[in-house]
Amino acid sequence: MPTVLSPWGLRDRVTLPTGTIAVDVLGADRPGTPVVLTHGTPSWSYLWRHVAPALAAERPVYLWDLPTYGDSTGTQPSVRTHARTLAALAEHWGLDAPVLVGHDIGAATVLRAHLVHGTPASALVLADAAVLSPWVTATAAHMQEHLEVYRTMPNAAFTALITAHLRTTVAGTLPDEAERAYLDRYAGPAGQQRYLDQIAGFTEDDTRDVVARLGEITVPTDVVWGAEDSWLPAAAATTLQDAVPGARRHTLPGAGHFLTEDAPQAVLDVLTGVLR
Repeated sequence: MPTVLSPWGLRDRVTLPTGTIAVDVLGADRPGTPVVLTHGTPSWSYLWRHVAPALAAERPVYLWDLPTYGDSTGTQPSVRTHARTLAALAEHWGLDAPVLVGHDIGAATVLRAHLVHGTPASALVLADAAVLSPWVTATAAHMQEHLEVYRTMPNAAFTALITAHLRTTVAGTLPDEAERAYLDRYAGPAGQQRYLDQIAGFTEDDTRDVVARLGEITVPTDVVWGAEDSWLPAAAATTLQDAVPGARRHTLPGAGHFLTEDAPQAVLDVLTGVLR
């Protein structure tokens, strides 16, 4: 894998109605088909740090942080908000037919941008996709039902809780540096409220119309899943594949929900194959 510069961060900002969005492009002068990488929750563009530099050796790779995630600001985060943001960014970047890659709610974001907002794509890659109901996990649903309890929970206790939850995103063990990179975005009382604001915005109302239109997808689509994903069952990958005409499915051994943490080379191999 290529060397990743630390600390990770996106260098540019685009101001949109949905927020001030942290963005970057690697390999801007490369001739290959452009790729847009969209992360999910509770992560940020850091999720792609092992994948993006390698892809950028041959093509432009566009990165962004969802509104209120990473280094982006915004209000009322939701899949609807994220999809509007992606549609606006694709127009801002002048992209005609990129490959759209989405992980977790980032996959729902990609699908909604493409199917509802008409964001063009030459191919779609949906990784551990939070799209099919039920995708709001039991932990997130409990937080939604008891938001005031979690908002007033002592910060040290809340931090311990989300640390334990983050560790279930991988089949192996998150390196200390990676764990800090994810948790630092939720540090302190302000970070606690940020995390809970994101949780409050999860609703399957934002994906029901998308699911109903999966059969309309005409571009090549690949469904990628960590074989040991403990957040979203592997059976969902098969159901999603069956719903999208001609979709291909890739199951990555030894990978959990954050499959780029457990198996970055395997993810890169899938993406390289799609781009060929």
